[in-house]
Amino acid sequence: MPVIKEDPVKTSLKPSMHPYLNGAWTPLHEEVTATDMEVIGEIPTDIDGVYVRNTENPVHEALGNYHPFDGDAMIHSINFKDGKAEYRNRFVRTKGFNAEQEAGESLWKGIANSVKPDSRPGWGAQGFVKDSSSTDVVIHNGKIMSTFWQCGDGYLLDPYTLEQHGTQSWAPVDGISAHPKIDESTGEMLFFNYSKYPPYQHYGVVDKNNKLIHYTPVPLPGPRLPHDMAFTKNYSILADLPMFWDPDKLPENKYHPHYHPDMPTRFAIIPRYGNEEDIMWFEAKPTYVLHWMNAYEEGDEIVLDGYFQDQPNPPPLAGLPPGPGKLMSNIDLVSLQTKLHRWRFNLKTGETTEEHLDEQILEFGSFNQKYAGIKNRYNYSVYNKPGWFLFTGIVKHDYETGKKTQLEFGKDRYGSEAPFAPRVNAKDEDDGYLVSFITDMKENRSECVLIDAKDIEAGPVCRIILPHRISSGTHTCWGNGDEIRAAQKS
Repeated sequence: MPVIKEDPVKTSLKPSMHPYLNGAWTPLHEEVTATDMEVIGEIPTDIDGVYVRNTENPVHEALGNYHPFDGDAMIHSINFKDGKAEYRNRFVRTKGFNAEQEAGESLWKGIANSVKPDSRPGWGAQGFVKDSSSTDVVIHNGKIMSTFWQCGDGYLLDPYTLEQHGTQSWAPVDGISAHPKIDESTGEMLFFNYSKYPPYQHYGVVDKNNKLIHYTPVPLPGPRLPHDMAFTKNYSILADLPMFWDPDKLPENKYHPHYHPDMPTRFAIIPRYGNEEDIMWFEAKPTYVLHWMNAYEEGDEIVLDGYFQDQPNPPPLAGLPPGPGKLMSNIDLVSLQTKLHRWRFNLKTGETTEEHLDEQILEFGSFNQKYAGIKNRYNYSVYNKPGWFLFTGIVKHDYETGKKTQLEFGKDRYGSEAPFAPRVNAKDEDDGYLVSFITDMKENRSECVLIDAKDIEAGPVCRIILPHRISSGTHTCWGNGDEIRAAQKS
């Protein structure tokens, strides 16, 4: 297996029993390029594109308590063409990463710590944390963009080489939140951000040539913690969720999320190029939602799917001290009781109806992005081991027939969000592959798997053995090869 190693990074991280610094979440500090990897099965010739995963991967010992959302961004990519694959991984050289490399230690506290007014200035909605750019990843205009859940600069990399291209020139003062959305039918990118200051939230549109063409306030009653957005062909959807920083603590620079079960969840539905006065507000049951799925227009209604939390404020996990137990339960899908859910917003009457679509604990979903913003038939979700983000299998829902199928990754095998990769010349919606990186603790290795989306129960059609065991992670994306190459030529 030809492997080219990059120069090592400076690290001060010590071995730890912290569940997000240990086991399948053990950080990786090696950066490599690998070709001609071992393949179990055969790589199909009808897949062309790049699978990318962002990973929270800390380099230095934390100042205070470590939270997995604090980790430095490491991008893993594997590209496919003509039955061959190449793998690369690189740290995103954020401003914070570079400063800490120079210092040889952490310079910013993470989100599980109190900060002082004289703390080192940082980025994002808090203003005192490092923009690690380690949350989400999309491909737009021929480049990868990594983002930070508390809003940051948006870092750009080449999908094939992982060459670093700095930050988005158009990024607003309040930054770019994680989970911008790509509309493949127009090439546009839709995004939002949030802050501690009025109007507390903005929404914007970037065209296919990466030019900011629309930016408007979507005012909120106060500082909030939105995490995701959705869109239809003509509208964008943002949420005001009743889980946000305790307003009484903010003047002391204490960022303690607090759930308000007596407040409704509110949805802002805004025309794609609409302004503040065009927003239609809808109310629904109180909850918190990390991730939405697809949304589409149906008659007078907008339909939105996502993952409703039955227990947004779960008790601490049993067997742990209250502090660590609460941290773990707040990022445990089983504790949060995340269920696939559907909201319907009637644009004429202003009414909201909603229902669970499945009672199984599910999250981190994907679907064929050619259907983003229009009605889709298939949805793919992952489920996890209780206690933390360790995804153990995939579920496929067929909304037309109601059929549900699933695939277990296997004992001590943990995957990531599995985006849909359409076959070259795909004929229908599920004509393609689900792609995931798997960390196998029994074999002490990692691999990339391709799963036939039409028959996920059959298991992987091939398994590509990676040159090192990578840390578990969450968010991923798929970029079609022809679209990336066309954008890079223009």
